[in-house]
Amino acid sequence: MITAERLKTLTTFTHHGLQEALGKKGKEYELVGSKFLGITNGGQFCYWVVYKIDAKERDSTKVFLTYNPGEDRVIADIG
Repeated sequence: MITAERLKTLTTFTHHGLQEALGKKGKEYELVGSKFLGITNGGQFCYWVVYKIDAKERDSTKVFLTYNPGEDRVIADIG
């Protein structure tokens, strides 16, 4: 079960938190903004993120968080 407290945490990640959750997968991205979009049909938490391409240019993509309640851990993937 996902508790109300954990649900609040999973829906309020900042771009800094998402960057950290991505770990090595996020090294090629420098996230500068994020917005929680919703929960997918598969139970993943979906965020829209903005990242730097260079000093002036930005692009966006999605980041998906998968929560494992048995291990109380989050896995992040770039979509």
